[in-house]
Amino acid sequence: MYSLLQRLLFRLDPEDAHHAALRMARASGSLGPLRALLARAAGFQDPRLVVEAFGLRFENPLGLAAGYDKDGRAVAGLSALGFGHLELGTVTRVPQAGNPRPRVLRFEASRAIVNSMGFPNAGVEALMAQRFEPRDRCLLGINVGKNKDTPLERAAEEYAQLIERVAPRADYVAVNISSPNTPGLRKLQDRAALEALLGEVAAARGRAARRVPVLVKIAPDLSESEVDDVLEAVSRCSIDGVIASNTTTDRSGLPASARDLPGGTSGEPLRARAAALTRFVARRTHGRLPLVGVGGIMTPEDALERLRAGAHLVQIYTGLVYGGPFLVRRILEHIARECAREGLASCGELGAAARQ
Repeated sequence: MYSLLQRLLFRLDPEDAHHAALRMARASGSLGPLRALLARAAGFQDPRLVVEAFGLRFENPLGLAAGYDKDGRAVAGLSALGFGHLELGTVTRVPQAGNPRPRVLRFEASRAIVNSMGFPNAGVEALMAQRFEPRDRCLLGINVGKNKDTPLERAAEEYAQLIERVAPRADYVAVNISSPNTPGLRKLQDRAALEALLGEVAAARGRAARRVPVLVKIAPDLSESEVDDVLEAVSRCSIDGVIASNTTTDRSGLPASARDLPGGTSGEPLRARAAALTRFVARRTHGRLPLVGVGGIMTPEDALERLRAGAHLVQIYTGLVYGGPFLVRRILEHIARECAREGLASCGELGAAARQ
């Protein structure tokens, strides 16, 4: 059924297709009987899928990555698909339109997307006005980023404001300093800049109405020494976890026509690079730092690979575009079967060797 819907959606401009899919998800969540039907068809539970990470209990390790529902308008419908968590955003302090269109391109033969969105969103106040219910036991992360016109020297202040604003309603907060679509943003991953920023973020976490775990989302294009610098800053500032990774500026695996496009690549061409980053971070931190693996997870086998690479949780986005909503159930069933085959009590054990 999804193959027919996909053919229809893929006739549209990619951004228009995304908005149509989001409207369908929102409509599914707003009608109680339809949401219940969707939850029965898509949901899958198994005690071996439960994950404990950064002080939270996730019903399963699979989440929806940031960028799909920037303004939190379809939480009820998306949570019915069986995700253990949804990451909303990226949200900024004030609304912004993002970069000019067209800013999303599909490369179907490569099972990839190149986007140069630039954090278009309705702003944090609009996000906080959303209902976010029902969502059963699906947890919510909120991904925050600086406005495009905020100078880098004021970025720390802006991230701190965002942390305090979203903390009352977020189960965790993700600090996005790695999008390639906001000029200069990735400079915040430099060690000195990052330590200063995360120091402010940690202070804001302490001032917030409730303590919320804070994670940092990093780029897949960092060198190993740069990743080590990020991890040192994360440790010094007592940040709760790392999300690896954002999109890549590398165009390997795409046709030559994509070489000079602005933005970041997601999907199949990102898989190996993001998996390598996950393995590197897991090995460097020896499992002491909870790790979310994202990027190029297109199949159940990809999700299992990322857990074996040391991730505690995994997220999908482009995989959902190409694989459809029931990819969620297929991934969870595959992980549970593998745990049963290996006699594991928890899917968290899948990555134990990678964290040594």
